[in-house]
Amino acid sequence: MATRAKPSSRGRPSAEPEDGDPGAVKIATFNVNGVNGRLPLLLRWLEEATPDIVCLQELKAPQGKFPLGAIEAAGYRAVWHGQSRWNGVAILSRGSEPIETRRGLPGDDAESDSRYIEAAVKGVLIGCLYLPNGNPAPGPKFERKLDWFRRFTEHAATLLASGAPVILAGDYNTMPTDLDVHRPERWTDDALFRPEVREAFEGLTGQGWTDAVRALHPGERLYTFWDYLRTAWERDAGLRLDHLLLSPNLSGRLAAAEIDRHVRGWDHASDHAPVWISLTGEASSR
Repeated sequence: MATRAKPSSRGRPSAEPEDGDPGAVKIATFNVNGVNGRLPLLLRWLEEATPDIVCLQELKAPQGKFPLGAIEAAGYRAVWHGQSRWNGVAILSRGSEPIETRRGLPGDDAESDSRYIEAAVKGVLIGCLYLPNGNPAPGPKFERKLDWFRRFTEHAATLLASGAPVILAGDYNTMPTDLDVHRPERWTDDALFRPEVREAFEGLTGQGWTDAVRALHPGERLYTFWDYLRTAWERDAGLRLDHLLLSPNLSGRLAAAEIDRHVRGWDHASDHAPVWISLTGEASSR
């Protein structure tokens, strides 16, 4: 696939699809940490990055307060699963209508948080998720996190069995390895890094999913989240919490995977940076 050089946050070019590949698609995930409060930042990034598909987390807006008008004015259609004050997920599609296929996980009830939405977009099935934080651990919140992870993994297995091309993108609130966390020795008892959570992530990817960012950056220390406290951004004391997992029938199309970490440095930024991948129209030879 032809690519063009684009400055990346690591000071070197990153690959981005050219228009010469009509089947190429760019998919991003972004925990926006309040879609209305950070709408100008989101719109600025959409204009700069021009992703084809975007998964958003932490909308922090009820269903009727999603800023659909502004999103559509930017060229995107959307489906979303809102919730007052907390949580909330959405899938945006540039120039086409996402077809919602599921809202919530199997086993959710009327009191469940808004943490999962699924839609068919541009020939791919997209699952957008916001996995619970789980702190303090151990405790009831941690047990709820593990239960949610278990039900999500079961649902992921059914998606694989369907044979559809699938991407599971979002904020997993999980650092899978020591490379995904600054000073890992300080996080051993945290719900984001406890052995049970890393084992759950390993069990999920063990079904056959490809961690897209790690597949293309196997030895790099990479972060997608920097806390507002303790000058974490300035010290680059981050965590890699945001992941895009590809079904086996998509892994051969993976052309690029990058983190737009410069967005974390913008005024009034989210504590997460957008993460994106590009897929070729056909399987690549990498």
